[in-house]
Amino acid sequence: MKTFRTIIIDDERLAREELKSLLKDYHEIEIIDEAKNGEEGIQKIKEHKPDLLFLDINMPGLNGFEMIKHLEEIPRVIFVTAYDEYALKAFEVSALDYILKPVDPERLKEGIQKLTSNEDDFVSSQQLVITRKDRVLNTSDKVFIKDGEKCWFIELSKVRMLESDGNYVKVYFDNFRPLILRSLNSFEERLDSEFFFRANRKYIINLKWVSSIENWFNGGLQVELREGEKVEISRRQAIRFKEMMSL
Repeated sequence: MKTFRTIIIDDERLAREELKSLLKDYHEIEIIDEAKNGEEGIQKIKEHKPDLLFLDINMPGLNGFEMIKHLEEIPRVIFVTAYDEYALKAFEVSALDYILKPVDPERLKEGIQKLTSNEDDFVSSQQLVITRKDRVLNTSDKVFIKDGEKCWFIELSKVRMLESDGNYVKVYFDNFRPLILRSLNSFEERLDSEFFFRANRKYIINLKWVSSIENWFNGGLQVELREGEKVEISRRQAIRFKEMMSL
């Protein structure tokens, strides 16, 4: 098993101690040093050449992003921060993961699994980045979406509909419709069927966004979402829909 030589960089001593305590059971993580700010972090990185950083963002002097800009060789980085607004920027610098404080042990476990996996969950342009790769995602999960130069980090509860468009899937949330190079079937496998319902071959709808339902042709149904979109539920899926939603 590969061992990752690791430096923890955080201006809060208690945060460093807590993280060291959480990491002690992971034999693949070898903590070789720690630093209390960006300047000290740069020095320690040059000295030890670690494989991995657990890096805070808000620190006196150089913040985590500024520190990375000063490095000639950047190790793998897992950001550990109390603020979720930096997530998009973290992905832009190819962070392996982004974990919020206080650190949840299960969430940390996901980050370590990502480190030891051959697959990188934070994939490239025009793909949806799913940070919990081994479980079905529910409406409270957040996902990173990148379409061209535009990026979003949104809660799945805001996604009201997904539409197949050739080799892409169009994701509907707020006033945006980014395209993701994936099949609708792959989304159906990853999204919680209690909330995300396959209406027909072309659409998946978020049941929480349904505002009205009416009978439609050939035994099907038509639903209207709160933003006005209308989607037909095929006859076959209408049977399943009625079974799910009836008392």
